[in-house]
Amino acid sequence: MPPSLASRLLFHSQPAPQLFNDTNVSPELTPEIYDFIALALRAFVSPWWSKITRYDKDFLPHITAILTKVIHVFVLRLQGVDLPDFFFHDVPVILSQHYRDYRNAAAKTHTAYASGGSTSLSSLFAQLQPHMAISPEGILDKEYYRQIVDHILKVCLPPEDYEPEAEHIIIREVIVKVLIDDVIPKIVQPWFINRTILDLIGPPEEPLYTSYTTPATPTSSTSHNFIVLVLSILQTFSGMCLAFMHSYKQAMTTIKLVQQSPSHTPRPSFTPHVQSVAEPIAREPSTTSAKSTTSSISSSHNSSTLFSTTPMVPNTPMQHNYAEQPLILLSELVSSQDHFSTSMTFTTISMVASSMTPFLDKLLPHMMYTFLSPTFILNTTRTAKRTLFPNGYPGPSPPIPSPEEQAEWRAKLIAWRGRGSIALFLPLILGDNPSYTLGAALDPISNEHCNLHLVVFLLDRILLALFPELVGSPL
Repeated sequence: MPPSLASRLLFHSQPAPQLFNDTNVSPELTPEIYDFIALALRAFVSPWWSKITRYDKDFLPHITAILTKVIHVFVLRLQGVDLPDFFFHDVPVILSQHYRDYRNAAAKTHTAYASGGSTSLSSLFAQLQPHMAISPEGILDKEYYRQIVDHILKVCLPPEDYEPEAEHIIIREVIVKVLIDDVIPKIVQPWFINRTILDLIGPPEEPLYTSYTTPATPTSSTSHNFIVLVLSILQTFSGMCLAFMHSYKQAMTTIKLVQQSPSHTPRPSFTPHVQSVAEPIAREPSTTSAKSTTSSISSSHNSSTLFSTTPMVPNTPMQHNYAEQPLILLSELVSSQDHFSTSMTFTTISMVASSMTPFLDKLLPHMMYTFLSPTFILNTTRTAKRTLFPNGYPGPSPPIPSPEEQAEWRAKLIAWRGRGSIALFLPLILGDNPSYTLGAALDPISNEHCNLHLVVFLLDRILLALFPELVGSPL
């Protein structure tokens, strides 16, 4: 078997070192990450480096060694993040505030707040959610992310690897280029979000067969019709019993797994090497990173506590109640306060969830860690590699779907009614006009500039969870 691109380009046909020591990580993940690094360096570094010197074959392996150290620190930092608190508290809070601010901005259009209608919706939204990384025209500031990546490299690398300026600048520019020019502009597109949601909910369920009713003929006997009716009732009843038995067994199995699942308490500290490197960052905070903490969601009374949370310290049991913020987010999505029946439904659900808080605090993290399985991470890495580097090189930007395709995807989401047990309870949540409710839930993610603010705040929260040193201290 011929050596892979990563082996030839990064390791001179030598075996690649292992990236992860955890046995739960798929062994195929390390080659995929090395292939991703090799493709990125071949695309963004080799073209201009080969013009400087054609005979230096050690530069790319040296950059790879630096990136390997950064990945090792990322893994350690990730083990110290309270993922359930992040997914079930921080992310729902940011999403809920995005919906509130979008609807507040939409309500102010064509009013005196919008200068008589001359101010666009995106400008009104930017006034509610200002951020120093986004210009008034909705353009990302690359210098903001250069400063952040510089601080991350300074935290992750030992001094002898960080001091050579050319090396960490090259790594920084590659990361910023992929993030700012390739990733963020795509994921903020409304059509991309709609398409992603469609992929997550899956295709609509189609009936396995279609029954045709034939008109009764005068020769059909009454007894024959009665027997067919009785057999149909028995078949339906037996199907319901089988479904109930399957659901009961599945529920009991899940409860046993949840009760026996180990605690995923984050590690409160790191290795001594990481701590010793992180100390200078706390003593010499960056002006950019310190100011970034002042850019908060102005209309939220909860945002001030969002960025001050240090995820490295395990939460006390009193801080859990993981179901609270997702329910608030779901209530905000469907505007439950505008419908009495929906509001009563959410009140009942909240009461039931409050009575089951100890169990839900175990069930929700169990479901999250089951979803974030090694297979999921491996498939995500492969998808990212194929998307950014089709045929091994950065491909041209994919064509923007036509307005007809975008309208079709939105129409499919509005027409979605779920399946199974979700289809039974969905009318209680969506109210008497499900299409209108779903359309209103899609509106806040239908503006590219507003979505950019959402992605930037989520990215800030992820970075602060991994690197709380970025918060800095007052100047």
